[in-house]
Amino acid sequence: MDKEKLNISEEKEKKKKEMILFLSSSEEKEHFLSKGNRKLLTDPLDDNNPITVQVLGICSALAITVQLEPAVVMAIAVVAVMAFSNMIVSMLRNMIPSRIRIIVQLVVVASLVALVDQVLKAYAYDVSKQLSVFIGLIITNCIVMGRLEAFALGNGVYKSFLDGVGNAAGYGLILIIVAFFRELLGSGKLFGFEVLGHKGVTDAESTGLYALGYVDNGLMLLSPMALIVVGLLIWVQRARNRKLIEEN
Repeated sequence: MDKEKLNISEEKEKKKKEMILFLSSSEEKEHFLSKGNRKLLTDPLDDNNPITVQVLGICSALAITVQLEPAVVMAIAVVAVMAFSNMIVSMLRNMIPSRIRIIVQLVVVASLVALVDQVLKAYAYDVSKQLSVFIGLIITNCIVMGRLEAFALGNGVYKSFLDGVGNAAGYGLILIIVAFFRELLGSGKLFGFEVLGHKGVTDAESTGLYALGYVDNGLMLLSPMALIVVGLLIWVQRARNRKLIEEN
């Protein structure tokens, strides 16, 4: 009788352990759009933006934001390169020897950049000429290499893909905002179309704001103004989000 009770008790204990293991494994399974995964996409847009918070990738932000079109194309190119380079390095992370990991990462990024460059030359040749060397310089972009080292080498493929998309989108968002104000106030255009009116040779030929005496701000087309606009964005972001203000 005692032996039978002991067997029943052991059986109950076994089922209890199986239930605990089942619940644990269920908790470990993460939905593909879980809160953690969504954070990988949204954090770089605001709280952990590569440009305004981490202050990375400033050079290209100053050079290619005179017009909105190249800024949008650059943003798309960086999203493609970062997303797929993060994904590929994550897939290879267990096979890459630690001593040559930087070389492997550079080869992966350089291959993707060359592919993007060829696509731009084939389908958007004028924009590719405007972007000039800056597409090639994505290879050495500290944001791209930083995410490969800090995230893709230690995380799964899906999370690495989301991290690449999120950080590249955060970078591209700032490029587009800066380019919007520089092109609008510097030449009165957006995507090359006149939105503030037509600037004629004489006042009688002018329309829109130009007919009222508006004059384009040439300073917006110079690189120093891009730095000032980025600085204003950083100030606005910290004024709106107080947790980004560093404590002394």
